[in-house]
Amino acid sequence: MGLNAAALVAPFVGERYAADVRLSDVVAPPYDVIDEAQRAAFARRHAGNVVHLILPQGDGDRYARAARTLASWRERGLLSPDAGPGLYVVQQRFATPDGAAHTRTGVIAAVTAEPFSGGRVRPHERTHAGPKQDRLDLLRATQTMCEALLMLSRDPTGALRRGLAEITAGPAPGQAQLDGVDISLWRVEGDQARDLAGTAGGDSLYIADGHHRYETAVAYRAENQRAPRTLALIVPANDPGLVVLPTHRLLVSVRAEGALERLREVCTVEALAPGADARKVLAEVGEAGGGCLLVRPDGIHRLGRSAGLEPPPLRALPPVVRTLDVAWADTAVIPRVQSGSDGLRYTADLELALRSVRGGETAAAVLLNPPAVEQVLAVADAGAFMPPKATFFTPKVPSGLVFLRHPTPPSP
Repeated sequence: MGLNAAALVAPFVGERYAADVRLSDVVAPPYDVIDEAQRAAFARRHAGNVVHLILPQGDGDRYARAARTLASWRERGLLSPDAGPGLYVVQQRFATPDGAAHTRTGVIAAVTAEPFSGGRVRPHERTHAGPKQDRLDLLRATQTMCEALLMLSRDPTGALRRGLAEITAGPAPGQAQLDGVDISLWRVEGDQARDLAGTAGGDSLYIADGHHRYETAVAYRAENQRAPRTLALIVPANDPGLVVLPTHRLLVSVRAEGALERLREVCTVEALAPGADARKVLAEVGEAGGGCLLVRPDGIHRLGRSAGLEPPPLRALPPVVRTLDVAWADTAVIPRVQSGSDGLRYTADLELALRSVRGGETAAAVLLNPPAVEQVLAVADAGAFMPPKATFFTPKVPSGLVFLRHPTPPSP
């Protein structure tokens, strides 16, 4: 069967932790957002925590160690397959840094791992070779997908959202909590699962988070044709709980002298009154056509975009990318403020960014509004890429809710 002849989304036989295992003890965030201290904490929480698989440690071949660990879990019954193919509906209830409560609902399914050239799966960011090689080595050893990436469906008719609402109206058999996020889990099978898969895969899917893992799955499929799919949590783009956080830029060192004059070459500059509500002003900036806030020890300045002042680096970007405030800030604002090559730090927490400048931990901060979901989709549709650290979809998809085991590759 050719790549484009296969259904984009399908039910699958998932492996899950035994019923007597407390799910909160064994799930973890995706591998690439776990630091060493967090990894150690999750490892201590339970001997079967998924972190032992996604971030294996120890002497020798750590990928082989992960494979041995996984095999022992299966032998002991810590992990076992469900009775037949199904889908897994996930609801996450969480609060954003501003205190607002949200609920995001999606479905974990098996998605065909095929090249982006097919157009059915669309990326919005570039990837790097190092992380992909690491994930490929792990996948070769374990032959198991332990983590679901986050994908979006435009869901133009609202059918996916309605189908998910029908399922989540009933009690959830599975419950967990991870980093302050409450998680509910339902399993769907039979005709209901097939219908939901058809709805979720009725149009192109967009990668929101997990580009490296998707490309790894494509590379692994080229080696093992028995592994044609990867795991993804598919969320309707019209879900009211689909949240993109801003990624504020924290500057380690700046050229303070003459910075405002340099900025006036590319934008309007307005000093805010002492005590101004930065969050409120930033929202006004977004409504007024775009821009950002520059936070310095001597105060906060509102920087407004002006079409007649676009610098050449911004004009060189694809039109759909030029509209993004983050692209404008990275090409027009930060180069006129930053000093040296110390790089940037990032945070989604506005209050933390303000404190970091006031406390002297960073020299300045550039506060941004997040890109709209539709902007992310438009960039992907155009075959373009967002700037680095442009999107932060929250919350992350928990690792370990369900596993996808691939058959062993055929002998050469």
